[in-house]
Amino acid sequence: MAKDRVPVDIGTMTQKIDWSSIDWQQVDRRVRNLRRRIFRAAQNNEWNQVRSLMKLMLRSYSNILQSVRKVTQDNKGKNTPGIDAQVVVSPRGRVALVRAMLARMAWRISPARRVYIPKADGKQRPLGILTIKNRVAQAIVKNALEPCWEAQFEQHSYGFRPGRSAHDAIEQCFRRLNKHCGDIWILDADIKAAFDNISHDFVLQQLGNIPGRGLLRKWLMAGYVESELFHATARGVPQGGVISPLLANIAMDGMQALLGRKFGFIRYADDFVVTAKSREQLMAVVPTIEKFLDERGLCLNNEKTSIRHIDDGFDFLGFNVRRYGSKCLIKPQKEKTFAFVNEMSAWLRYHREVRPCDVIAYLNPRLTGWANYYRHAISKTVFSYVDKHIFRALWRWCCRRHPNKSKYWIADKYFGVDRFGSWCFHAFVKNQRGSIRRIDLKRIQEISITRHIKVNGTASKDDPTLISYWRLRAERLLERKATPGKRRILRATEA
Repeated sequence: MAKDRVPVDIGTMTQKIDWSSIDWQQVDRRVRNLRRRIFRAAQNNEWNQVRSLMKLMLRSYSNILQSVRKVTQDNKGKNTPGIDAQVVVSPRGRVALVRAMLARMAWRISPARRVYIPKADGKQRPLGILTIKNRVAQAIVKNALEPCWEAQFEQHSYGFRPGRSAHDAIEQCFRRLNKHCGDIWILDADIKAAFDNISHDFVLQQLGNIPGRGLLRKWLMAGYVESELFHATARGVPQGGVISPLLANIAMDGMQALLGRKFGFIRYADDFVVTAKSREQLMAVVPTIEKFLDERGLCLNNEKTSIRHIDDGFDFLGFNVRRYGSKCLIKPQKEKTFAFVNEMSAWLRYHREVRPCDVIAYLNPRLTGWANYYRHAISKTVFSYVDKHIFRALWRWCCRRHPNKSKYWIADKYFGVDRFGSWCFHAFVKNQRGSIRRIDLKRIQEISITRHIKVNGTASKDDPTLISYWRLRAERLLERKATPGKRRILRATEA
C-alpha cells in the first residue's frame, strides 16, 4: 500500500482547503493507482483483496476530491439541480461540498428529479437528476466498483467504458462485415426502454456482497419526483445517474459468451448487433437472446428489431453500414446529417439579430464536434454537403438582416477569402490587447478523414500492464485531432 500512498490519503482532512492550489495530478495519480490495484486483484480472482481495496477507495480523500471536481466542473449536467435545488459553481462551494461528503449525513439517499428531453423520433426521454451530494457519492462508489468489472467485461462491449467509444464499435462492425470475415446477415436489435426496465434483483445478484451494496440498492429503489409527486421505482436505473451506465453494463454483460464464436457481437450500452453467415442462424438464435434479456427484465422491441442483409445496410450509432459491390463502406447516417443541418438552420432563423462573431462562436464548436465524430467514416461528400448547406443558410441570414441592401454589399460585408482561397463567412473581433482580428467560420470539408484504430481486445485503462499502450494511444489520438500547426509543435516536442 505504501507505494500508492494510500495510508496518508484515508480519513478526514482537517486542514484548510484551497481549491485552486490542490495538486490535481497527485489526486488523479492516487485514484488511478488504487483503481489499478482493484483491477489487478479482480483479474487474479483475489476477491478478499478486491473487497479491502474497494473499502479503501470508498474512504479515499483523493477520491472525494476527484468526484467533487467531476460532478461540479467536468460533467455536462453540473448546472442542473435535483430536488435539493442546489448547484455548486464556486471554489468555496466545492470546498464546502468536500467537507460535507466526509460526514455520514451527506450520503443520505434522496429521490431523483424527473425531467424529459426530446428523442430523435419525437418522443420524450426521461432523465433522473440526482441531488448534488448523491451525484458525488455515486461518483465515489463508481471509482470503487468500475475497475473490478473492467477486469470482467466482455471484449466487444464499448459503451460508457473508459478508453472505449462508438468508433471502436463501428470499426468492429467493419471487421465482421468485410469480405474477409464472411458475415453478411445482421440482427439489428433494439431493446425496449432498457434503462427503465432493468431488474433490480438481477443487478444486485450480479454485484454480489461488495462494499457499498446497501447504497446501490437504495439508489435503485429511491424513486423520483415529478410535478411535486413522488413515484416509487420497482425496476430500472435512472438515466442521468452517474453510476447508471455502469449498472446497465453489468446487467447486459454475458451475451457475447452466450452466443459463442459462431456469431459476431457488438454492443454499445443497450444497442447491439449480431452478425452471422446466414439468415437462418440469426433466426435460430433470437429465442436465446430473448431468454437472456428476460432474465434481466428486458425484451426486444419487435417494431425496431430486424434481420437485414449487408447489401441493404443498417444504421448503428449514427452511422450507416452497407456493402457496395464487394466493399463494406461506413458513412454518416442520412437522417442524422439532415437533422444536424436543419438544427443549425433553425438556430440562424431564430437568431437574426445576434452579432456575426456570436454566430461563428455558436457554429464553429458544433461543426467541429459533429465532423470529428464522423471523420473516421467515408464522410468527405457529406462534409461538403454540410458546408454548402450552412453557407446557404448564412446567406439567407445575412439577407434577412439587410433586406434593402444589394447582394454585392452583403457579400462584401460578411464574406471573404480564407487562407485556403475559399469563400467563407467571417467576422472581426477585438482581442484582449484591443487590436482587431478576423475570425472565420469552420469549413469541415478541410478536416482530414482518418482511419480509427480499434482498442485491442479486452484492453482496459485500469490494467497496470498496459500503461505504455494507453499513453501511446492518447498521444496518437491527440496528434490526429490537432490542427496542422499544433501537430508540428507536438512533433517538435517529441523530437
